Amino acid sequence: MNAIYFDHAATSPMHPEAVQAYVAAAGAGPGNPSSLHAFGRAARSRVTAARDAIAGLLRCRPDELVFTGGGTESDNAALFGAARAMRARDERRTGIVTTAIEHHAVLHACDQLEAEGFALTVLPVDETGRVSAEAAAAAIGPTTAVVSVMAGNNEVGTLQPYAEIGALARAQGAVMHVDAVQAFGYEPIDLTALPVDLLSLSAHKAGGPQGVGALYVRAGTPWQPLLFGGSQERKRRAGTENVAGIAAFAAAAKLAADEREARRAHAADVRGALLRALAAELGPDAFAVNGDPRPEGSLPHILNVSFHGVSNETLLMNLDLAGVAASGGSACTSGSLQPSHVLAAMGLAPHFCRNAVRFSFGLGNTTAEAEKTAKIIATITSRLRNR
Repeated sequence: MNAIYFDHAATSPMHPEAVQAYVAAAGAGPGNPSSLHAFGRAARSRVTAARDAIAGLLRCRPDELVFTGGGTESDNAALFGAARAMRARDERRTGIVTTAIEHHAVLHACDQLEAEGFALTVLPVDETGRVSAEAAAAAIGPTTAVVSVMAGNNEVGTLQPYAEIGALARAQGAVMHVDAVQAFGYEPIDLTALPVDLLSLSAHKAGGPQGVGALYVRAGTPWQPLLFGGSQERKRRAGTENVAGIAAFAAAAKLAADEREARRAHAADVRGALLRALAAELGPDAFAVNGDPRPEGSLPHILNVSFHGVSNETLLMNLDLAGVAASGGSACTSGSLQPSHVLAAMGLAPHFCRNAVRFSFGLGNTTAEAEKTAKIIATITSRLRNR
């Protein structure tokens, strides 16, 4: 059976060049970057080279990058670190502003901060999943400590006006955090031009390995470390660095940045082919696309579809049996029976939330796979509806 992998937003396959970089670093012999001997210096040089390379892609200073264990740690470190540091500087700075469609790594961290005495404001979104800058302007004020808005949504792909909201945060003296985990490799990120103080990345969403990420911390940003222990990462993230993972992250990040426009075009082609084939096989009224329908308003590699009259749990199970991997939403909640908080925030009726499937595309996918998947879905839905 030839499997079709349409779940790149959950995790993307490692690019062969990233695998080579990982193997080269892992096979280079023992080396703790904190050690002073030759083995340690060699490991340190690999970490330094990776930091320099990723900083160059983001157009920030190398010393503004902190390597982490992934996107969740980056989000948590950003929010807890900035919120606590801001309140320590000024006890009036207790406001946290975020949106209803953030990843749970942000939302649950914000809930914990609220339990610690911070005042949480969760901004609503429209039917496409976008927050308005006007709503953000009304919520951000002189007591706001941190504003957190993702670049592109991981479930429906909708892009957010984070640069505009970042300017509002900066005008009020608040720290601006952006979760760019899904957007990196598809959207340009120039940190010299953006009003962003903290930015989260994850390697495995961009062709790198799982278990490694990065947090950008703009120089001068009030921020406290989340982890304590050793003096790694300039005392900002204790723990021995994942040398091989970091080296592979840099290799994948360079490829993602260098090939960004080609990747965008490729993902858009596969996405478009799937939509056209679904319309041809099922009829245009048998499904609805969730999110911003405009190409310029959404990440090109994510497509969220509600299939009328078919639960996503049943459809996904049958797709899996047919060799197609897709998702019911965020990979972090795919094992839960709870409806998508993103779709609920967009105002979708409960049955639309229960019928929604996320397809996400990347390297290795083809338009032929999209057409085959539409035929498989047509067969499955016809069988289920005739029961």
